[in-house]
Amino acid sequence: MKNALLPLALICATPLAAQDEARNEFIRDNLLAVFYHELGHALIERLELPIYGQEEDAADVAAVMLTDRLYDNARAMEMTIAAAQGFNGEMILADGEPPAYWDSHGADEQRYFNTICIFYGGGPEEREEMITVMGLPEDRAETCEDEFNQADRSWGVVIDGLREDENEVSFSLDNRIEAAQLTQDVMATELAALNADLGLENVLPIVIDTCGEPNAFYDPVADNITMCSEFEDHLGEIYDALND
Repeated sequence: MKNALLPLALICATPLAAQDEARNEFIRDNLLAVFYHELGHALIERLELPIYGQEEDAADVAAVMLTDRLYDNARAMEMTIAAAQGFNGEMILADGEPPAYWDSHGADEQRYFNTICIFYGGGPEEREEMITVMGLPEDRAETCEDEFNQADRSWGVVIDGLREDENEVSFSLDNRIEAAQLTQDVMATELAALNADLGLENVLPIVIDTCGEPNAFYDPVADNITMCSEFEDHLGEIYDALND
């Protein structure tokens, strides 16, 4: 599965500088995917959205739909491929350890296929790479347009409503450390763009801090999202495992 699912950009031999840039791009795109997943949790809590099923699954769908809504097709495809490969890389790092079926998150392999299927369903003709490069089976691909439309009737409506609101500042950055420079740069750039694109009733603080583990989470009590500094290095390890 490892080599069969790798995007072409990760398979081709490239000069060292280009490899370093590709590694950083992979980390950036996965940081954004994780951030949008946590933003999904924040919106569920803040807007009291009804969730029929696991909240973690709903947050995964939110990440795909935010990417689809906020980026042009080419960039959204790059980000979605990288995010899906992040799940693939987690499986490689697990080194054969069985999935934690008790966990509130779905198994990484299922999250991989759910991510590429929903995104593919938003534009099957221009997103054929989800099948040809990412290995989406034809049997699943047949349902993806319906799955996207279902997500569009839920998350799509929520996101479109936020885009109609005009608040000067909806996101703030609270950087509490000097490490994880790439995380700092990514979040500063992304939040500046989001402040122009989305309107929240109250400012949502985004914290960058050490956590003792590679993680990111929304805290409903503090009402903020924490991006753990350790996650940046972990994503680098995932990229290295995918290209080993």
